[in-house]
Parts: sequence; structure tokens; C-alpha cells
Amino acid sequence: MQETINYLKKLTSIVSPTGYTKGVADYLVEELEGLGYNPIRTNKGGVNVVVVGKDNSKHRVVTAHVDTLGAMVRAVKPDGRLKLAKVGGYPWNMIEGENCLVHVASTGKTVSGTILVHQTSTHVYRDAGTVERTEDNMEVRLDAKVTNEKETRELGIDVGDFISFDPRTIVTDTGFIKSRFLDDKVSAAILLDLLRIYKEENVELPYTTHFMFSVFEEVGHGANSSLPKEAVEYLAVDMGAMGDDQQTDEYTVSICVKDASGPYNYEFRNHLVNLAKENKIEFKLDIYPYYGSDASAAMRAGAEVKHALLGAGIESSHSYERTHVDSVEQTHKLVNAYLRSSLV
Repeated sequence: MQETINYLKKLTSIVSPTGYTKGVADYLVEELEGLGYNPIRTNKGGVNVVVVGKDNSKHRVVTAHVDTLGAMVRAVKPDGRLKLAKVGGYPWNMIEGENCLVHVASTGKTVSGTILVHQTSTHVYRDAGTVERTEDNMEVRLDAKVTNEKETRELGIDVGDFISFDPRTIVTDTGFIKSRFLDDKVSAAILLDLLRIYKEENVELPYTTHFMFSVFEEVGHGANSSLPKEAVEYLAVDMGAMGDDQQTDEYTVSICVKDASGPYNYEFRNHLVNLAKENKIEFKLDIYPYYGSDASAAMRAGAEVKHALLGAGIESSHSYERTHVDSVEQTHKLVNAYLRSSLV
């Protein structure tokens, strides 16, 4: 698991809000070329790797996304602070108090700051704790000597500059992994590690497999293009959602049976369940009520494939997330077992 965790730490250290993903794509290309692969950059910005298998007539697609939640500058306020526009879906309270970077397009530099509600001081605002957090009152307090709009604009900051959040990645000695963007950089780390293993051990997969690292999943249209006509199965490796009425936990792999897009392919998910049982992989079946994936985006785009979804159990999704190395390991094992198995 250490190699997977190392990949995860590197991935979370690279800022990649949806629409600002060149840096993480560059890293993937460099890493994959170093492993001996020939990665392809798609026009959309993703990174794909084709691993030719014993059977080249029917193909598999397996995806993970490396884009994350983030924000953009919505406006420069009269006092020099910034209003935000969300990139991806999250409640405002999920990012309140978070340190951030403004990526200034005009200069290529960054300006640090903190995301706060405007009515922060309890000594000034009676409703500091109860005011609704909205686009109108959430703002970035810049770490720069600015007191008005003119001074902020002199830094080069303008509407449309991307804002990334501090991931705060920590691995505890008890095996917990705490970080933003475990959704879905855990899965990307797993796919990278499997590609490393397959190359180092000269593993020949039973079917030609397309490993796709997508960069638009958080806004709903991730790996829904560039699909080969030979593809018959599509596995999205994403995150398992935890909460009330959920079976998913932080120690097993979660197999999704249904999300907001509808049920996943019945035969495919049963195939994953059987593989888990045969290989003594700990798993949970679950429904994610407010969720979509690369696979569901591909189905909406008209992909003629069997589709499935699995992932590590992630606590506090789209906030400061947490999982455990046990869940990462079980997910790693199930993806590996699937890729070495027969077609559904």
C-alpha cells in the first residue's frame, strides 16, 4: 500500500480544480512515461493509457478522475476582498475557514488567502453564527495589503481566476487518511499503482484496457468521450459515500448498485460481488442518493457498455474527507481482480 499512498500524497499536492488541471495532467504523463507507457492527452484535457491485452477484439474502460472541487473569482469587492463562484457541488459551509490560493491568470503567480463568511467577527456581527452562507456573503480574505478594489486589481487578480483549497493531507499512525479531494485522488493513485505493478511484473491483462484519468467529472461530463468502439465494459473507480442509511464504511470497498442516475448494470455488479467473495475482499453494497460518476456521464452520452461503480469508503464527502488504508487496500484488490477476470 505504501506506493499507493505515495501516489496519493503527490496527487493531492497538485492543485486541480475542474478547468485548471494541466498541472496534474503533466504529472500523470511524466509518471506514466517513466513507467514505460505511452499516455495520450485528450483534447478535453484528460490522460488515457491503452494497455493491450490477450484479447484485442473486446475492450474494457476503467476510469478515475483527477479534477477536484474549487472556485473562481466572481467579483472583486469594494473592500478588496473577493466573491467566489463554485466549481463543483458543495455547500458553502464545507469550505468556510479554509486556506486557499488564487491562481492569477495574468501573471502566473498565486496569492494566498482564507475563505470566510463576511460576518465573521462575533464582536461586530450579532448573526455571525447564524447567517446563511451564500455566494453573496462568502469571500476570500487575501494575504496581501489591500483595502480596496484598485489595490487588489493591481495584483493582477481578475474575474475568472481559479481558486484552489488547501488539501491538508495527513496520514495518521492509525492508518487514517485525512485530506480534501480523496474523491477521487485515492482512485487515481490506485490505478497508477496497478499500472506500475503490471509493467514491473510483465502482467498481460485478458482484454485490452483503457485507463482513463478524467478532468471534468466534478461538473458532470467526465470521461464520457474518447471511448473506443470496441469497449463493452466501463468501470468507474470513484468514492463510496457514507452517512445515514449507508452501509459503506472506511474499511471496505463500496460497490454502488444505484446513484442519482439510476441502477448500475446488474450483471456487472454481481460479477464484482462474486470476485470479492472469491478473493476474500471485504466489501459493502450501497446506494448513493445524490451522486453521479464518469460511468453515468458516459451512459448519458450514449455509451453502449455495461457500467459499474466502486470505490473506497470516504467519510465527509466534498468536505475535509477521511478514509482508512484498509479501504484503499480492499479497493485496490477488487480493481485488480476485476481487470484480471473474464468479461461479465
